[in-house]
Amino acid sequence: MLVRLETPGDADDVRAVHAAAFASSVPDDTGAEPVEVTLVDQLRASGAVVPGLAFVAVVDGLVVGHVVCSRGHLDPGGQPALGLGPLGVRPEHQRGGVGSALMHAVLGAADALGEPLVALLGEPDYYGRFGFALSTRHGIAPPDPAWGEYFQVRPLTAHTTDLTGTFHYAAAFDGL
Repeated sequence: MLVRLETPGDADDVRAVHAAAFASSVPDDTGAEPVEVTLVDQLRASGAVVPGLAFVAVVDGLVVGHVVCSRGHLDPGGQPALGLGPLGVRPEHQRGGVGSALMHAVLGAADALGEPLVALLGEPDYYGRFGFALSTRHGIAPPDPAWGEYFQVRPLTAHTTDLTGTFHYAAAFDGL
């Protein structure tokens, strides 16, 4: 497996990854795409994707996984932070280390870029192994209080304890 930066030529493959990875979230009779597919398109189109923080995993020439970080912020003050997601892996490659490799790549790159914090909505048991913890432990409130334990943050090297407030994702997330 090779984890590399996403290129413009990967767009169709990335759409296919998220369509396959999240297919079970869409009722069979609707013919609709999973929201993650259009979310990635909207993040790109709006310029919210942070340069250097979109990666693909490639196995035997096939893109099998994708992760992206977009620009978010904390209020009050508009302090910059990152929103991670979506992270998708083709079903036939899940539970084989692809998601972990993508997470390590994007977190390492975000840290190297001097980003202070990464936030996400996801399963605590999965993301906890990458250093994510309940957001309120770090003084960060979720955009929606109902998200509870599923809204998590990962402080990076540039994080300081005064970085607190309510997290807001890029505008593309607003319609979800």
